[in-house]
Amino acid sequence: MNTPSYFAPAGGLPPQTDLLTDRAIVTEAYTVIPRGVLRDIVTSNFPGWTRTRSWVLAKPVQGFATTFAQYIVEVAPGGGSSDPEPEPGVESVVFLMTGELDLTIAGTRHHLEPGGYAYLPAGADWSVSNPGDSPATFNWVRKPYEFVDGIAAPEPFVTREQDIAPTPMPDTNGTWATTRFVDPDDLAHDMHVNIVTFQPGGVIPFAETHVMEHGLYVLEGKAVYRLNGDWVEVQEGDFMWLRAFCPQACYAGGPGPFRYLLYKDVNRQIRLT
Repeated sequence: MNTPSYFAPAGGLPPQTDLLTDRAIVTEAYTVIPRGVLRDIVTSNFPGWTRTRSWVLAKPVQGFATTFAQYIVEVAPGGGSSDPEPEPGVESVVFLMTGELDLTIAGTRHHLEPGGYAYLPAGADWSVSNPGDSPATFNWVRKPYEFVDGIAAPEPFVTREQDIAPTPMPDTNGTWATTRFVDPDDLAHDMHVNIVTFQPGGVIPFAETHVMEHGLYVLEGKAVYRLNGDWVEVQEGDFMWLRAFCPQACYAGGPGPFRYLLYKDVNRQIRLT
């Protein structure tokens, strides 16, 4: 595939002369966090990390989305963490957007460049560091893993978007495709973090309404996205957070591809007690 493009925030503040105009939306069904609000004053510092700051995009909120947390993490040169995951029952996906990252899993070092993707199961021994001379910025998705009797938990793996052929959606002539990092039929995995790509003019031609919660980080391009009953303009660097059963659809108007990193919870029975 062609060299992909990934947008990452750079922080900073707008000048005092700017008008207060933006597209931030918070509703009972969805939230839109536009890239323009990812500024220095809303970053978080995490224990156990050095030379690192993070924008928290999603965390469990009772009555809204409860399955996951999602961050954008910026690691300065020489920074990182030898013990990044504070909870032993939590799995992760790391997707690198800018810079370089050394990811060590159980003593084996993997060098990630933009497009690098890693799945880290609950209880994995892993660490990250930035060996480069510019910031490394990545999406970090965390979820409590739901163990199932008789199904072995997944193993860690590292790959690249560039090495995986997108799967076109049926009857779309390739205008809507999904880069799948995990086999959808593998019941060991209880979350998918994929990349969805729409070519200009591509659409979701119906209002998807389903049990999966979503975190959608726009990597490239722009579109109008249907959220509940609203059409919302989104562009690279924006984040959308959808609760279960929030209707959604999309129209990618161009001029280039519209691409986003998509989280969803999958492959588990509904717990009633």
